[in-house]
Amino acid sequence: MVYYEMKKIFSKTSGRIAVICLIGLLIVVCGFAVSGVSYMNEQGEKENGVAAVRKLREAKKEWSGPLTEEKIGEVIAANLAVNNTEEYRSRDIRKSDIAFGWKQGFSDIRMLLVYAYGAFRDYDYYRPDSLVPEDAEAFYANRTAHLKEWLDTEAKDQFSEEEKAFLVEKYQEMETPLYYDYADGWKQLFEFAPTLLMIMVLILGFLAASLFSCEYQYKADSVFFASCHGRGRAVSAKIKAGFLLITGIYWLSVLLYVGIVLGILGADGANCVIQTGRGGWKSFYNITYWQEGLLIFAGGYAGCLFILFLTMLISAASRSAVVAVMMPFILIFVPSFLGGIRFPLINKILGLMPDQLLQMNMVVSYFNLYSIAGRIMGAAGIILVVYSVMTVMICPLLYRIYRKAQVK
Repeated sequence: MVYYEMKKIFSKTSGRIAVICLIGLLIVVCGFAVSGVSYMNEQGEKENGVAAVRKLREAKKEWSGPLTEEKIGEVIAANLAVNNTEEYRSRDIRKSDIAFGWKQGFSDIRMLLVYAYGAFRDYDYYRPDSLVPEDAEAFYANRTAHLKEWLDTEAKDQFSEEEKAFLVEKYQEMETPLYYDYADGWKQLFEFAPTLLMIMVLILGFLAASLFSCEYQYKADSVFFASCHGRGRAVSAKIKAGFLLITGIYWLSVLLYVGIVLGILGADGANCVIQTGRGGWKSFYNITYWQEGLLIFAGGYAGCLFILFLTMLISAASRSAVVAVMMPFILIFVPSFLGGIRFPLINKILGLMPDQLLQMNMVVSYFNLYSIAGRIMGAAGIILVVYSVMTVMICPLLYRIYRKAQVK
């Protein structure tokens, strides 16, 4: 019966179109992720492709290792040395590009200097240019100091005293010195993961929405429910088919995406903490790149299951695929629209919406904190557990609604 339900899905024109769209989506997203890495050669010309990735990797590998005070001082000195060259000071674009190329090897560390020596909410790309090697001793101390200053000024009314203490404690728990390594493969993988996951859910929504409504669509519901197992095994088969459909397509797409991106850009830096990247410097989640990857795709799977099982539930209750297919769009786009509202309570609510599971790379960079039984925690663990439990709860409800459906 499960095989029959799966066959029904992919025998339809809509099913075949969905598969083609998924393949196209994977190709496009992988293309964007891989093409996002480039290398500036000695002539000031940008290079792309596998050869460019290899050259950039070699340049950054020269600066890999613990980010000690001495290493930070070396980066500041190297940055100043490039700034004092004729090429850097020239107004000629080609010469400026050549000077930019000389900074590629330590560009990631230079970006950390932007955040470490600038105010907590400010971004000044040229801040490292005013530093001297002696400033290196304040590199790690500044991270916590800037957080405390921000919590006491701009954010003094956004967090409770317990939440402020929690954030400071998490910052202080970060092990130093950080270990730096080339990790562009992971960064590109994470940057485009939400795009892949969100569009995948929308495409799968069309398939899941028709799973429990097709009998009504073809006016075959009376035959279906009058059959021997129409209100028992046949209903279970639909639920199992939905689960296998979502699971199979999700993990096949994710594994291909991860394999292609990391296969081309490299999986170096997997054990580096996310604070070594520009997007993770301010994060209070002290995790490595591979752990963030696990969180992103486990969260994506949980979100995919919840949204699509909810879609199937609406399909079974409304007997309409058109109504059900709207659910993924609502859950993904409405929170994004409301995200522009700057109000702490609304931000906390939006931080727990299911769409957050599809963009865990952003969740780990947000300061969404919640108190549960007197314990302060971030949103990542909460939404992962809550929506996994809710998905399990939907299954018996879905079975009951469809099993008790009346034939009209």
